[in-house]
Amino acid sequence: MSDDAVQVIARGPRAAAEAAARALDDDPVLEGTTYSIIEEHEFRDAWRIDAFPTTPDEAAALTARLGEFAGLAVITEVIADADWLAMALSGLPPVRAGRFFVYGVHDRGRVPASTVNLRIEAGAAFGTGHHGTTVGCLLAYDALLKRRRFAKVLDVGAGTGVLAIAAARTGARVTVGTDIDKVSVRIACENAKINQATTRFACADGLACRAVADQAPYELVFANILARPLVRLSQSIKLALAPGGTAILSGLLHSQSRYVLAAYRSRGFRLERRIRRDAWATLVLRRG
Repeated sequence: MSDDAVQVIARGPRAAAEAAARALDDDPVLEGTTYSIIEEHEFRDAWRIDAFPTTPDEAAALTARLGEFAGLAVITEVIADADWLAMALSGLPPVRAGRFFVYGVHDRGRVPASTVNLRIEAGAAFGTGHHGTTVGCLLAYDALLKRRRFAKVLDVGAGTGVLAIAAARTGARVTVGTDIDKVSVRIACENAKINQATTRFACADGLACRAVADQAPYELVFANILARPLVRLSQSIKLALAPGGTAILSGLLHSQSRYVLAAYRSRGFRLERRIRRDAWATLVLRRG
């Protein structure tokens, strides 16, 4: 395999695609792989996994793992050197999620006057607002805002920073975001500046960093990551929350909800709401 960037694509029925996605999450070698799972055609049971390995070894492991599932057709495609990401994002429509309107610079002329408008440029970070997990988090947050406001908000795995910025734009006095990826942190900072949000972003694996500790405890914690890291961070998220605080969790398939819920219920959380968006689940939990 050459050093060209590649994309691993698997197509097949929903059952096989969701089983393969669970296997990726459970695989200690591949659990950090960036991938998405979407329904390509509603009436043909046609689903698709797009995975973006960062090394030849990861690409080979992905291809082998996905190839274990009967019914999935797996191919590898070289990603062109052109600015493919900018080209792809230029075709993405804006997204409405409750009071929030998330758009890119190419849609700045289509911004409504009656919404909280968030201009989010993704670059190489996750979270344009189009993915079911991000939309689910925004919808959950929008519903919570109808009852109360949150003064201090933490966004774990911030990506583009859209969730922390949404909190800052709706009255949160303190908003902090973390991500393990330095590029994502840079992009999130740029998006905060674009949206005139005073959010602070830091590069950290988990919640053990001064940027998080200095402002704890929080009234609300977003964690839009993956199922296994959500479970691993359950105690840290509990400690970051004030008693009675709310956690909005996503990045997990519906089939993984029970696994994640069990971990948080054992920490004293209770489920308040579950949102389904495509194959993804968003959980709204309250710390006891």
